[in-house]
Amino acid sequence: MSVTPAPRSGSAQPLVAAALRVTLGVLFLSVWASNLHKGLYSTHGYQGLIHRYVDTGSAPEPWKALMRTVADAAVVTSKAQLVTELAFGLFLLAGVATRLVALGAAFFLGSLWLSEIGVPHEWIWSLVFPTLVAFAVSLLSAGRVFGLDRWLLEREPLRRLPRWARG
Repeated sequence: MSVTPAPRSGSAQPLVAAALRVTLGVLFLSVWASNLHKGLYSTHGYQGLIHRYVDTGSAPEPWKALMRTVADAAVVTSKAQLVTELAFGLFLLAGVATRLVALGAAFFLGSLWLSEIGVPHEWIWSLVFPTLVAFAVSLLSAGRVFGLDRWLLEREPLRRLPRWARG
């Protein structure tokens, strides 16, 4: 059994990370456009979707209670989700604040996965892989290849950020 060496500076890892970042950005923008077209960002559409998840799914009861609270505040939360999904898509495509945005996207996607557990016609794995991709993108400095992070993080005062924050 052999051990695979760490990637060298000329490896494909940065390109793969950038491809994952762009793909995740496109996923967010396509879901955003689809949800906008379906009316799921309207107060009524948003409440209906969440209530369907609560009524038909098997998420843990404390999570369902949180979902009910979110649905009750749909006049605000529906618009917050509209802006969040659009921002995730645009920031990931541009490679801006990639580490932070991808981490936020991972938690967001993970929360959607939890909400969809047991919901009829929702495939249990549909959000697991995008969640894992988002975590990977947050760890791999994916905004430094074909993204604006490389340029932005070389500027003062961002250059003084700790290494973990700069990616």
